[in-house]
Parts: sequence; C-alpha cells; structure tokens
Amino acid sequence: MPHRVAVLALDGLLPFELGIPHRIFGRSLNPGPGNRGEKLYEVVTCSVRPPGPVRTDSDYAILVEHGPEALATADTVVVPASYELGPVFEEGRLTEELAAAFARIRPGTRMVSICTGSYVLAAAGCLDGRPATTHWSAADHFQRTFPQVRVDPDVLFVDDGDVLTSAGVAAGIDLCLHLVRRDHGSAVANEIARRTVVPPYRDGGQAQFIHRPVPEPQFATTTAARAWALDRLDRPILLRDMAQQESMSVRTFTRRFREEVGASPGQWLTRQRVERARHLLESSDLSVDQVARTSGFGTATSLRQHFQAALGVPPTVYRRTFRTSAESA
Repeated sequence: MPHRVAVLALDGLLPFELGIPHRIFGRSLNPGPGNRGEKLYEVVTCSVRPPGPVRTDSDYAILVEHGPEALATADTVVVPASYELGPVFEEGRLTEELAAAFARIRPGTRMVSICTGSYVLAAAGCLDGRPATTHWSAADHFQRTFPQVRVDPDVLFVDDGDVLTSAGVAAGIDLCLHLVRRDHGSAVANEIARRTVVPPYRDGGQAQFIHRPVPEPQFATTTAARAWALDRLDRPILLRDMAQQESMSVRTFTRRFREEVGASPGQWLTRQRVERARHLLESSDLSVDQVARTSGFGTATSLRQHFQAALGVPPTVYRRTFRTSAESA
C-alpha cells in the first residue's frame, strides 16, 4: 500500500506551501519492474473542521474534502505554515480544534512541518527536547516561545527521525525530497527533482539567505572553483587549489565561499563526496574500498566514518536498503 501523507490545511495557509507535499510526494512513482508506475505515496489534504472552505493568505479560499479524521489514517502528517495561528504563535498553545485534531494522530506517525508550521508541532509537544528549525526571521521568537526546543536557525531542515522540521517556504521542497530519498533512495528522489526542475539538494543553510541572498554583481563568485572540484572529487583537493581557480587569496576565497554556499569549503567537499558515494553504492557494483577511492575518501574507514556521520547508517547497510530501487530506476 502507498505511504499515506496527510497535509493539514489551517486557516491563513500559504497555497504554495500547501502544494509542496502534493507536488513532491504525489509524483513519486514506484520504478520497479512490473509496477506500471504505481504511486509510492497517497496524499490527502484535511482540515481541523468538517470538509469545507479553508482561508488562505491570498484572495481565495480552498475547498478541503477531508476533515480531521484523515489524520488517524496517516503514516506521515505535514503541517505547512499559516498566518493565522493565533494562540499557537502568541502563547505557544494549541486551540481546542487543533488539540482535538492532533489527538487523532496515531503514535509513531511521522510528523513534518514546513516553515512556521513548526509552531504547531512545538505547541503539540512534538518538539520537546528535540532539535528543530523554522524560518530564520521567526527563530528568535520561536526559541523564546518554546525554550524546551533546541532551535537551529541556520539549517534548511532538521531530520530527527520521526519528527522533521524545515525552514522557510522552499526549504519544504528540500525536506520533502529528503524524505523521498530517505524512504526510497536517491534515484527516485533525483528523478522527482529533475521533473520538478529543482536541485536534488541545496548546499548550505539559511545563513546564506539572511543578509545577502545574491552576491553583488561586481563581486567574483566561487562557482568555477566548485565546478573544478566536482570534476576531481576522487583526487586530493586543497583549499589553496580551489582559491587559485578564482585568483583569490585563501582568506578571501573562504569568506566568499561561506557567503555564497553557507558552509566552509571543507564541509561542502565532504557533502559532495558523500553524495558521490551514495550514487555509486546505489548504481554500481564497486566494492566499498573502490567507492571510497572514487568518491575521494581514500579508504573504506574514512568513507564509513563520514557516511555514518552524514546519514546515520554505514555504506553497506545503505546499499542493501536502496540498491534494488536504484537498479530498477
């Protein structure tokens, strides 16, 4: 049976965010032979009230055909942002309607928020003692309202197992693609990203969007250095070599790199090598030692350390989990 995703539509919702789970999960197809493109997820939209209209932040309402009872059948519940959270935003508590709706959710259901939908999860107690994120502009208020939550304002999303939170708006796309990748492997997620015309993952975090979203035109960028590095991930890459590609000093290059990418060159390189290793584990018969050399980690031990730190599983377990779907794709 497809994994059932219930998207909770609250008054004051942002239509763009409401559509993200439908666009990502709703287009996820089983690539296995003989499956004829069956959907991997079933996505339904529900309200905290009986079926009917729900206000948006735009000049139109939407007609929601499912009430809160749909939450009781969900494997994953997604809460997009709303501009009418009332006491949830102001006092950190659920309304009676929301509390009654959340009481229908089965224990063990995966909980996901997009942007300030994290306020709802926090008010419901889902984030107590957990790491989480929200839109950077609300991070300070969110932390004051919910001091029991470990807020990270710099990342695009936080995966804490059965509870996941994302930053503002488009980070919801990043998180939904991450969930598909986690559930079914990178081959399926990459195909959805390609069809949606978005990157399979974005580098860095929210920090790159806070002060200067786009480098000023007169400034040089680090794009050429990143392209150069991606072509030789299997070889040693020194920081000074990357800086030379842009004719910059190491200090200037490092600062500019952080401004553009939201991470240090070393962090970015490790991420690219982990992604290269993921692809090879899914799509090739190379041994773990060969994958380590081809992805630039050098040794299987180094690959295992970085892979485990990034994804929470060793390479062999990852290959065993996702190899079938990747080969089918």
